[in-house]
Amino acid sequence: MPIMSSSDFSIHIEECDEFDDGMPISSLPDEVTSIDDLDCECWSGFESLDEI
Repeated sequence: MPIMSSSDFSIHIEECDEFDDGMPISSLPDEVTSIDDLDCECWSGFESLDEI
């Protein structure tokens, strides 16, 4: 399940160490249209949004 960081609203996976505090979200924001829209390296293990 994706996690949205409360400090900068970036999106991460649960296992990511890049965010201190966040809340689970049920789906990615509408602005995310490709895996390249997710800035954190924690998404590098995925090749497409369909895998998420």
